[in-house]
Amino acid sequence: MPADLVPLASTSQIERTPSREDGIPADLEEDLRAFGCKLIHEAGILLKQKQVAVATAQILFQRFWYTTSMKQFGIGDIGMGALYLASKLEECPLRMRDLINIYDLLLQRTSHTLSSPKPKDPFKYAPMSYFGNTFYDLKDALVVAEMQILKRLGFNVHVVLPYGTLINYLRVLGLTSRKDACARAWGYLNDALQTPVYALYAVPTIVSAAILLASRHLQISLPSSPPHCWWDLFDAPWEDVWSVCGYVMRLYRERAPEERMRVLRLVGKKDVRGWLEENAVVQS
Repeated sequence: MPADLVPLASTSQIERTPSREDGIPADLEEDLRAFGCKLIHEAGILLKQKQVAVATAQILFQRFWYTTSMKQFGIGDIGMGALYLASKLEECPLRMRDLINIYDLLLQRTSHTLSSPKPKDPFKYAPMSYFGNTFYDLKDALVVAEMQILKRLGFNVHVVLPYGTLINYLRVLGLTSRKDACARAWGYLNDALQTPVYALYAVPTIVSAAILLASRHLQISLPSSPPHCWWDLFDAPWEDVWSVCGYVMRLYRERAPEERMRVLRLVGKKDVRGWLEENAVVQS
């Protein structure tokens, strides 16, 4: 596919994202991006939304943060707006009320995790009042988030999903008979949605990285010695393939309880601003 039809972040955006310009550390931004995508994924499951819409929403969500800082918009609001917009783009629209209810549930569960003294305390959802402020606040946040995504991405919301490409590549490599390899590579593509790679690299590179991870973990031998490297068949530079693998594998790293709780506390823009003030971050 022509490169100009696949919106990717520029070098300057990659080196210094708007959030980092505002003093948010790179590791914290990466964790907040991943958590925002998890909320989108969980909302999609609860709403029984199609995977194409959920995946599109996560890619739009990742792109957005190369144009805007998390100090200006909360990951919860933008995630909700991205899923609402993606559902329209993929022609499987959601009812606004249903989406707001689900996100209210997810945000309440997050608050419960933060406030519960015991990890095993059961969570009980308290439905919002449709005549109270909560519903209308979330409705306003959803409308603004959708508008801001369109505005800041310049209405360039074209997304290329990797699943068809994965099937073609597995056929070329003769791996379609290995159900475990197919399932694992598919899983890595889904996990990669929690990382920025879909805003940084072309689809052939990401798919090649998923196949590489699957073949390495399952100890499947593929031609890897120059000049007969299998990823060269798909015009995927080795350095980029290896970089994508690094992004995906970092998702599985062990995190300290303090790091996990820090992410849960920073779902809203006000929370992020408060964290920046408390940590006396000097803006560059």
